[in-house]
Amino acid sequence: MAELLDDLRAETASLERLLEPLRDADWELPTPAAGWAVRDQVSHLAWFDEAATRAVTDPDGFTAGLSGVTSVDDLARQARGMTPDELREWFRAARGRSMEVFAGLDARDRVPWFGPPMSAASFVTARLMETWAHGQDVADALGVVREPTDRLRHVATIGYRARPYGFAVRGLPQPAEPVRVELVMPGGDVWTAGPADAASVVRGPMLDFCLVVTQRIHLSDTGLEVVGEPARAWMETAQAFAGPPGEGRPPRSS
Repeated sequence: MAELLDDLRAETASLERLLEPLRDADWELPTPAAGWAVRDQVSHLAWFDEAATRAVTDPDGFTAGLSGVTSVDDLARQARGMTPDELREWFRAARGRSMEVFAGLDARDRVPWFGPPMSAASFVTARLMETWAHGQDVADALGVVREPTDRLRHVATIGYRARPYGFAVRGLPQPAEPVRVELVMPGGDVWTAGPADAASVVRGPMLDFCLVVTQRIHLSDTGLEVVGEPARAWMETAQAFAGPPGEGRPPRSS
């Protein structure tokens, strides 16, 4: 948990460095997510940070309120009256409070969420994944290329573990055959998951894998090598985040 929390702090700081110099007009720049500006990416994170705090401190109340949650697009629209300074402060306060709450968790504690309940370790990993993914949307809107870090191993971990979810949320059967993942981390080490003798394999840069499982890039625009139909079926449905099936990103050539 300590390592996860340190990396979540670092990922939060990385996003805050992107936001700090922005002029008010920059908050209205469109991001690759259809209909969402920079401001919407930040309000999304702040809203779900507050929800994460509720899930930990009042799990029964959080679960009881799930039926009243509207779509993420509706939540974004509700926050569009806020000024950039208000959004900065909301995100800062919501993230700070959630970090305080997370620090009191044991890695094996169970926490309810919008998908199935998760261990505390997976729950914090999901917040890091969301921060990185929405930070990528902000960076793309600003035309900034972020230097990838080995913190991506957390995104890769949750992306691999969510393999069944991408099929389930679409009502599709998951192939019975296992899939091996062999990824080169930004620092040069190789990260692996899955049986070493699996016939189906996904190989390549960890950054590309993380962009695919968070639906920030089309598979055809990556350097990933996908061997076997089970691996390809997964990469075409991969979804590391909870919620309804995401539309993903079109190929750059389209």
